[in-house]
Amino acid sequence: MSGKNIFVRDLNAGQQIQELFLVAEAKLGQSRNGPYWSLTLSDRSGQVEAKIWSPLSQEFSEIPAGRFVRVRGAVTSFRDRPQVVVERLELLPEAENGVTLSDFLPASVRPPEEMLEEIEDLCTEHLEHKPWKNFARKVLRDEEIRSRLLAGTGAKTVHHAYMGGLLEHTLAVLRLCLAHCDLYPQLDRQILVVAAVFHDLGKAWELSGGLTNDYTDQGRLLGHIWIGLEKLEPFLAKAKDLDEQLILHLKHIILSHHGEYEFGSPRRPKTPEAFVLHYADNLDAKLNTIAAAFEDLDPAGSPWTGFQRYLDRYLYRPTPTPDDRNHGQKAPSAQFLLPIKG
Repeated sequence: MSGKNIFVRDLNAGQQIQELFLVAEAKLGQSRNGPYWSLTLSDRSGQVEAKIWSPLSQEFSEIPAGRFVRVRGAVTSFRDRPQVVVERLELLPEAENGVTLSDFLPASVRPPEEMLEEIEDLCTEHLEHKPWKNFARKVLRDEEIRSRLLAGTGAKTVHHAYMGGLLEHTLAVLRLCLAHCDLYPQLDRQILVVAAVFHDLGKAWELSGGLTNDYTDQGRLLGHIWIGLEKLEPFLAKAKDLDEQLILHLKHIILSHHGEYEFGSPRRPKTPEAFVLHYADNLDAKLNTIAAAFEDLDPAGSPWTGFQRYLDRYLYRPTPTPDDRNHGQKAPSAQFLLPIKG
């Protein structure tokens, strides 16, 4: 089987396509004209909504998520975003040996091993309190935790939702916290480093990763904040040289990093360090979401994105100030935000 020729990012209204996709989600609905399938099709460049209307929809009793499908159809526009109206759909065998998996698994630009090594180096550099340094080293060198971090994604759909995304997000939040400590030296740099490194540890169990990258039973029932603290607890219990007040503060920072109750935070930030981690986490997530939205824009087209549901607004890609160091050439507008996945 040949590789893909058209990716989700290439889809524009008016196209006729015949292409291979992965089914991320499939729901059967009912309209006045009969049953219909609402699909989310994906590849490494993103996701696109698709519809199978009656009578074609009645040919499928099941369309399993995680299956590869060959789609023939027309690309239309719905709410300023491409949508595929399926004219023919072929479910490929589950063990499809001819599929190039790298076409369907988006990944961070940097290898996960490289990012994890940088996180470890930053811990070595900045953790001067020996109990914190020993604690971080033991957690990061745990075989299961290490393998989970290397394979982890940062989210299901919103930000850093790709292989290596969890470590990319963790590293960015860690660097943001360090920058804040340089600006505000009264902050506890030691505990912020530890909290930044482990604030999203639970996501390595909350999400399955892989082709479907869905929530696990643990993820749906407990959520990554609780799971992360549960994974850290045995290491904290063995860290006899760590002051109980430091452990209490670390738990509070992690518990409150979503900021507000309505955003799933069990507690709201009550210390300066908890506020810093919350805003660093939120900033990195938002900028990654914006960078992904800008990726869909035609460089020669409109500077406005389609409506961004998770940000509840349209986004505008501004004209960048020329970089005088490069003889007046314009600096890239979207690339400054964060590394973009490839």
